[in-house]
Amino acid sequence: MRSRYLKTILLSLGLAALLALALPHLPQPPAQAAGDADYQRMRVFTEVLNEIENKYVEKKTQEELITEALKGMVSSLDPHSSYLTPEEFRDLQIETKGSFTGVGIEITQKDGVLTVVSPIEGTPAFKAGVQAGDRIIKIDGKLTKGMSLMDAVKLIRGPKGSKVGLTILREGAPKLLDFAIVREIIPLHSVRFNLLEDGYGYIRIASFQEDTTQDLVKALRTLQSQKVPLKGLVLDLRNNPGGLLQEAVSVSDQFLKGGVIVSTKGRMANQQMTYSARKDSTAGDYPVVVLVNNGSASASEIVAGALQDHKRAIVMGTATFGKGSVQTIIPLDDKGALRLTTARYYTPSGRSIQAKGIEPDLVVPFEPPTKEKKEDKSAQGIREKDLTGVLPAEETAPPAPEAAPPAPAQDKNGEGDNKLYMTADRINSDNQLVRALDLLKAWQVFSAMAAKTAPAK
Repeated sequence: MRSRYLKTILLSLGLAALLALALPHLPQPPAQAAGDADYQRMRVFTEVLNEIENKYVEKKTQEELITEALKGMVSSLDPHSSYLTPEEFRDLQIETKGSFTGVGIEITQKDGVLTVVSPIEGTPAFKAGVQAGDRIIKIDGKLTKGMSLMDAVKLIRGPKGSKVGLTILREGAPKLLDFAIVREIIPLHSVRFNLLEDGYGYIRIASFQEDTTQDLVKALRTLQSQKVPLKGLVLDLRNNPGGLLQEAVSVSDQFLKGGVIVSTKGRMANQQMTYSARKDSTAGDYPVVVLVNNGSASASEIVAGALQDHKRAIVMGTATFGKGSVQTIIPLDDKGALRLTTARYYTPSGRSIQAKGIEPDLVVPFEPPTKEKKEDKSAQGIREKDLTGVLPAEETAPPAPEAAPPAPAQDKNGEGDNKLYMTADRINSDNQLVRALDLLKAWQVFSAMAAKTAPAK
């Protein structure tokens, strides 16, 4: 009995310390009344904890119960905040460095159902045909309703070579779809690049990791060192779920020679940040077309918004996902971490894209190749504004875009036909890429005409 009494006191003290962090930010009634009310709520919590521990049909430890209580509290804030156990925090740290073992999908929650934001190109899920907007109903036969994102990630990931079964509900499909996918080590090749033809380059950024800017600089220098000078570039951010904020800033900086890239605003002073471009940039003065769709989220929206606001690029495709919030990773004493939404971010012109997204300068919906149209026509993407508990937009959101296309498949650089050159079949199977290339060529024609007609000084 004495042991249980001491455990309850220690738990109460821990909860009191946790609540003390939040109390200064809440409206404060008279001090004595506030203290009594808070103490009463802590007593209720410990009472419920003890009742579950003593009487629940299956044995649960206090550690298990408190962990789930923390997860529930944080996940109630918004779809992107979460409590990470020590194991989950280690997995997150490994993932941002470039690889993990799994099937290769970015997931979120929509109306309490696990939903695919986008498959990562070249991964087992991508090759199996998993699409943006697919709802995951079961994982290895286990229903996912009410399952947390981190618990779902645990089930989907596993040893290399093992299989995981995903049961998917796809809008327009006559029945549930079952996928048996073999897990692999997912090397997140952040940057890939090709020549579309002489003078026209293509760079694909799949996600923003620690080495993204470094790889982008290498790609730009390689494309710019060809015999035919670079006349234009397509920067492909479609189905890019985001990643590290600092990498998004640094990538934008490679195309800009000054001005604000992005600003963040939160409740604390250290969340009021403005990131600006330096004078030197890696990219030349050639025109740039940025391809986006509703699978382009977070860090990719920062890049698209910065280049659009500075008139450095034409943004083409369909409206982006609309995740305009910043998550801060806060390490905790238990070796876990708190992933907490701490700020909204704003484009250089002051736009908040939260739950709205980046609207393209040229709207060009993806048109699947003829043989795939019947299957893909019904695929529906999701956006930030569709998520349960989402931070509200600061003004009326625009209409939802048309269905998002899958990310284009990528050859390994140097292993395709004619080394860096993208094959004609790949280009012609992607109508958005064809339109981007046509725009760059027209840009050169009109620029030459404008130069000829300009009055002499």
